[in-house]
Amino acid sequence: LLSRPILCGGRIFGGFSTGWSPGSYSSMTLQAKLGKGLPHFASTSRSMAAFTAADAPKSEDKSTEPLWDPSRKVLYFYNDVYEVQLPEGHRFPMEKYRLVREKLQRTLLPGRMAEFAVSPLATVEELTTTHCSEYVRRFFSGDLTPKENRNIGFPWSPAGVDRAVSSTGGTVGAARMVCTAAGPRFAGQVAGGTHHAFFDYGEGFCVFSDIAVAANCVLREHGSWLKRILIVDLDVHQGNGNAVLFQDEPRVFTFSMQCSKNIFSERQHSDLDVWLDEGAGDDEYMRELQAILPSVFDSVNPQLVFYQAGVDAIAEDRLGHLSVSREGLQRRNAYVYNLVLSHPSTPRLVITLGGGYPKDLGTGSVPFRNVIDAHADVYIQAAQRLARYQDTAGTSA
Repeated sequence: LLSRPILCGGRIFGGFSTGWSPGSYSSMTLQAKLGKGLPHFASTSRSMAAFTAADAPKSEDKSTEPLWDPSRKVLYFYNDVYEVQLPEGHRFPMEKYRLVREKLQRTLLPGRMAEFAVSPLATVEELTTTHCSEYVRRFFSGDLTPKENRNIGFPWSPAGVDRAVSSTGGTVGAARMVCTAAGPRFAGQVAGGTHHAFFDYGEGFCVFSDIAVAANCVLREHGSWLKRILIVDLDVHQGNGNAVLFQDEPRVFTFSMQCSKNIFSERQHSDLDVWLDEGAGDDEYMRELQAILPSVFDSVNPQLVFYQAGVDAIAEDRLGHLSVSREGLQRRNAYVYNLVLSHPSTPRLVITLGGGYPKDLGTGSVPFRNVIDAHADVYIQAAQRLARYQDTAGTSA
């Protein structure tokens, strides 16, 4: 079924293409996640759980999938209202979140193309569906060691706590909205994508995994019908945290495509990894994505898709090591949205931000503005594509 190779238990499925590296499982075979013969995503029981089915709210115990509002525009959460002052010279571009949100609102609000809401704060109960309760407690109280904070990449502060939990809370809110009756089909968080957070530690500017927390929350609340979630991670760095967090969760499939040069931590195994050569440009990037992602959709048959839309593949990125243009990233975004809207499984979509590290941190510089524009494209394209779909399909979409 899959046109590219997947390594599993010493067996190769599919063909072979130079430069493409397959992922593998640490504790679960390909057949266990995709089902015998790979025709569908298997909803088998997991061996390790952050919660149990008994924890699901009884009010959400429905056997049928709720219908979204086919006329509702995309909903975007944002959390730049939680400002964090980083030390002078810090390499993280914190200002980008506000600048992206402002551009989105200037572009989308006049035509009523999107709704906006401030991100809610994730609760301890939500965070501990995924993360160690002691790690959560220590982060909230400022008791992480200096080494742990250095590994995350930020100095600890109360404002930093608000930013971390709102970054996660917005993605949780977006996932809940698309899974709610009469909610939008598309929603997003203009932040998040913090895919380097693990069960009891963070790294790479990631404290908590917003996508993992959101996925676990909606699985708990909508588990009677929600059985198949696909994470499409197109940040230039591997979604290593999510790979580990979901390695034993058969209802969640992790797909991650990244640059082979961008390994700052131990390489993990997503359910499927694609490793791009350093310097890959638009054509190579899209060739690899188009060769495998449709087969992933067909095999997983997702009901819910999380799109980690990092833009650090852009040539202007300081950490990316790829040479993709802004136009190439626009092609990437359009391809993902077209797959979501055309696939027979009619999945809902949650979009998150991700990496984007300009070579010049001056907010008025050309490299910084290019990164802002690439981030904004992700959300503007989603709003426009959904609107075109709705216009074509009418209220029967």
